[in-house]
Amino acid sequence: MTEPQVRPARSANLESFVAAFGTGWYFADRLRRQRQRRGVLLLAWLDSHPAGHVYVWLETAEEPPIRQHLSEVALLTHLEVRPELRNRGIGRALVAAAEEYLFGSGHHRVALAVRTDNTAAAHLYRRLDYRDWGHDEVTCYALTVLPDGSFRDEPERCHVLVKDLVPVTPAPPVPPIGAARY
Repeated sequence: MTEPQVRPARSANLESFVAAFGTGWYFADRLRRQRQRRGVLLLAWLDSHPAGHVYVWLETAEEPPIRQHLSEVALLTHLEVRPELRNRGIGRALVAAAEEYLFGSGHHRVALAVRTDNTAAAHLYRRLDYRDWGHDEVTCYALTVLPDGSFRDEPERCHVLVKDLVPVTPAPPVPPIGAARY
């Protein structure tokens, strides 16, 4: 299996991601925020085809409870993998790239909110060492585009999960069999 390649979005990438995922307004907005250094839109490719994306939110959290308890903690938002490509390591690769970016930028903690009915995503995050934040569920809002082109915020009940970021240290090399160990 080919490994997914993850990199920050560029304008030239948007057309193919909009074709694969729809929501052109979303990609345009996140790319604009990225240019303003308010976040990073990470795109995953599999065999040069759009496979998934996640946005690293570096602004103050919009939800008051998250803002209160996790001020200045970056958030992973809107992780999405194309349905036919799920369970192939793309979500894991997106999260790893986001964590690597954040740690390299001086962040030591990351959080995310996952809908209470999205058990598959919650399972992935728990396997990646995300843990419950220790407070209640939070009402988050998903921006929905209506048929007339207007937008509506739709409430979603979410669990908030956090992870402390630590440097990845490579394992020490294993000496060849029969080599002297001092």
